[in-house]
This record gives sequence, structure tokens and C-alpha cells, in this order.
Amino acid sequence: MDTAIKLFRSNIRQYGMFIALILIMLLFQFLSDGNLLKPLNITNLILQNSYILILAIGMLLVIITGHIDLSVGSVAAFVGAVSAIMMVNQDMPFPVAMVLSLFIGAAVGAWQGFWVAYVRIPSFIVTLAGMLLFRGLTMLVLDGKSVAPFPDGFRAISTGFLPDIPGEWNIHLLTVLLGAVMSIVYIFMEWRGRLIQQRYKFEVIPVPFFMAQLAALVIVINLFTYVLASYKGLPNILIMLFILVAVYTFVMRKTVMGRHIYALGGNEKAARLSGVKTKKMTFWVFVNMGVLAALAGLVFAARLNAATPKAGVNFELDAIAAVFIGGASATGGVGTVIGAIVGGLVMGVMNNGMSLIGLGIDYQQGIKGLVLLLAVAFDLYNKNKSA
Repeated sequence: MDTAIKLFRSNIRQYGMFIALILIMLLFQFLSDGNLLKPLNITNLILQNSYILILAIGMLLVIITGHIDLSVGSVAAFVGAVSAIMMVNQDMPFPVAMVLSLFIGAAVGAWQGFWVAYVRIPSFIVTLAGMLLFRGLTMLVLDGKSVAPFPDGFRAISTGFLPDIPGEWNIHLLTVLLGAVMSIVYIFMEWRGRLIQQRYKFEVIPVPFFMAQLAALVIVINLFTYVLASYKGLPNILIMLFILVAVYTFVMRKTVMGRHIYALGGNEKAARLSGVKTKKMTFWVFVNMGVLAALAGLVFAARLNAATPKAGVNFELDAIAAVFIGGASATGGVGTVIGAIVGGLVMGVMNNGMSLIGLGIDYQQGIKGLVLLLAVAFDLYNKNKSA
């Protein structure tokens, strides 16, 4: 029992956000007369927040290193505009246009990373300049007009669904089967991780708590896939998000690069003395942010089926809020990919739930700001308490 309490306290932000997400969903499910968790609304919730979740993954790495990126919304809009010119006006095949768009995002990230890492201009200033620069370039590229429509294959990235197994089914059978497979994989990985921790004499939670945790998450996974299967099945964008989360979780937990990113954010001078190439690491974190901002811009353009001059407005604020609400520290060095995703879902569920019950945009913005403030205050309280 003492071990379980100690482990819970050491991970209070992460567990707290999971609990908060569930409570918020239950609250709005009640207030919206059961509309929040309907299959159609859950699917729309995923589609509406996919690009923010993509941005949150990249923003997490930036914030862990102790920096900030205010330009991601403008970069997403700029890349969406350029992709529209290539696909709609120039009739370029959409896979080629997508690859070129991601390279443009990498170039933008390299541009900003150079000023931050090597010239040592604060990231706030560099990315604020980038926000203005790329918003202006977006207006210039589009000449103040929307460009549409995109090819159907490109739109399917954001609005398409995974095909089902051939046959007559009352439900999307493949989605249900994938939920079962994900449950088995999750149980195997958690059990394997527990055995490795025990082998190296790390503290682990008691078996009853561990089994309860497994059971709870398996139930959540299968309920989630069942709800999606009741509509059209797994959206393509959800599969993309799952791959991104898996890859970035592995990188941050299991690779030297991930450890160096955490070390850089924890104490840059100590990291440099330990052999971490801090300038190079900062540079590549911003390149990565540029690529993910470009991907988010493509996803948003595909969902909207148009590139517009006003695309990406406030995307950076939602991404930053998602990362902080998900447990990242305002001082750097702390944060997880899963936490950023949960933080993004908290924001998404709040937006969706408040819209369902008819709250105006003014109330929505105020409540979101208050939640962000409380999340950061909670982080500082825990840090001061443990100091």
C-alpha cells in the first residue's frame, strides 16, 4: 500500500490528468443529455482535435528543452497554403506535394532553430517573429483568397476511415478486432515492463493495483473502439496519431536522443559538461517542430478541404496549453508524450462539451485560460512541496 501511494504521488500530474479527463467527460456527458459520448460526436472530437494533438507532440519536445514556439499556427497555415498551390493550382500528385510540404516545414524549423541554438536569440523572440513572418507569407501566397478543393485522396487523410473486413456486419468488425489486439499488446508490454523493473530492483506497485490498472485501461480501449465501430470505424487520422505517439514515446523513453532532450531541459550547463551537444539538440528539436507543424497544416487543410488565410489562428496557444495541462513543467526537463495527448484531449473535450451545452465562445476562452493557469500553478505547488 505504501509503495502504491508513493508511486501515485510521484506521478500525480500524469494520473491526475487521466482522472480529470474522465471526470470532465462524465460531467459533459451528463450536461449534454448523453450527446458527448455518442459515436458520431466521438469521431468528430477526434477529427476536430487531430492537428492540435500533432502540434502538442512537437511542442512537448520544445518545452522540455526549456523553449517555446509561438509560430506553429502560422507555419501550419503557410504549409497548407503552399500545398494548395501545388495540388490545386499546379495539379501536382498529392503524395509528392505532401513530401515537399514536410520538407518546407523542416526548412522553417531549421531557420528558427539556427537563430535559437547558434545565435542564442531567445526562442520567444525568434518564434514571435516567425509567427508574423509566416502569417504574412500565407496571405501573400494565397493573395488573400481561399484555394480549394483538394484531391479526394488527400482529403481522405483527415476525413477517411479504415476499410472494414468484407461481409455483412452490424458493426465495423475490424475496429473491434483491432481493439482486442491492442489490449493484448498493452497487457504484454506492461507485464514485460514490470518484470524488467523487478529484475533491476525498482519499486513496482502491488499486484492487485497493477491488475486493476490493466483491467481499467483494457476496458477503456475496448469501449473506445466499440463506440467508433458503432459509427464508421477507425478514422485514418487516428491511426496516424497512434503511430506518432508510439514513435515519439519510444524515442523519449528508450533512446539516447530522448535522454539528451530531458537533460538539456533539466540543466543545460550540466548537460553540456556531460557531453550533450546542446546546440545541435536544440536545433533538431526545432526542425522536428517544423515538420510536425507542416503535418498539422496538411491535416487541417485536408479536413477543411481548403487553404485559407486565417487557418492556424491560435493553434500555438492550444498546443502550448495541451502540453502544460498534460504535466509538462514550465521550467523544462519534465513531460511525457502521453501527458501531452491527454492534455490535448482535456482541451478538446472541454471545447466540444461547452459547445454542446451552448456556452458562448467568450465563456469557453475564459474557462480554458483558467484551466491552464490552475494546471501550471499545480505544477509549481508540487515542485515547491517536494523541494
